[in-house]
Amino acid sequence: MNTSHLGGTFTPIGTSLNLKRMGYGTMRLPGPHVWGPPRDKDAALAVLREVIALGANHIDTAEFYGPSVSNQLIHEALSPYSDRLTIVTKVGFVRGEDTSWVPDLTTDGLKRAVHENLTSLGLETLDVVNLRLGGVHGPDDRPVAESLGVLVELQRQGLIRHIGLSNVSPTQFAEAKSITTIVCVQNQYNLVKRDDDQFIDTLAAQGVAYVPFFPLGGFSPLQSSLLSQVADEAGATPKQVALAWLLQRSPNILVIAGTSSTTHLRENFAAADLVLSREQIAKLNSISQQVD
Repeated sequence: MNTSHLGGTFTPIGTSLNLKRMGYGTMRLPGPHVWGPPRDKDAALAVLREVIALGANHIDTAEFYGPSVSNQLIHEALSPYSDRLTIVTKVGFVRGEDTSWVPDLTTDGLKRAVHENLTSLGLETLDVVNLRLGGVHGPDDRPVAESLGVLVELQRQGLIRHIGLSNVSPTQFAEAKSITTIVCVQNQYNLVKRDDDQFIDTLAAQGVAYVPFFPLGGFSPLQSSLLSQVADEAGATPKQVALAWLLQRSPNILVIAGTSSTTHLRENFAAADLVLSREQIAKLNSISQQVD
């Protein structure tokens, strides 16, 4: 497979990173509810190795996936790491014993999370750390300065190379940008969840990467039907069309669709080969306005 080549590249502001725009997210590697070991460890390791074999150089993870499971799998599968590989992790959440997702933006919590990521990934410096704000249902309006200041101090100590944000509003980004260079924003965005349309364009103009999470979720039956119609026209799967639309939406978008299957990984990466026509994009752009 060609995968052309993985959607081109993007270099975020303030970095020398040359990131393939089709990357990989590790949230699907642990067990159910992103908790505990994978159902098939060998299959999980094979997926990570296939990511690299297919030419991707951007992996998204977090210590709270598992917890620690995704990071340990990355370490086992890919260490010693290629200089071309960028591993992006997140801090700001921990997991409760009931598998719940618990915000932790305390100074001690953030420092602990950075050190735990370093240990489980087997690194001396983290390439990119995203400060994950808000709750499980979206951004809030809390100030970012105090939490961000913790990461800036760890960056000065050489433990973090670059800083990004996750689950944030444009106002929070503007505040953060006044404090330090922000290289990426990771928010929920897809064909039907398009609150960040203007935000994406603003970030693109400033050279900041935008990384959608849940790129394939939330479709109603009618929206799924319209997506399937375009997929049939394009000779692709609905998931491939949804990912291709993201790649064509803006040059600063980096896609990190996750899977625990090498077959599905290849299908996802093949979306980088798909070029949608203007008519197809127009149909896809109308999906968010469709209701059952």
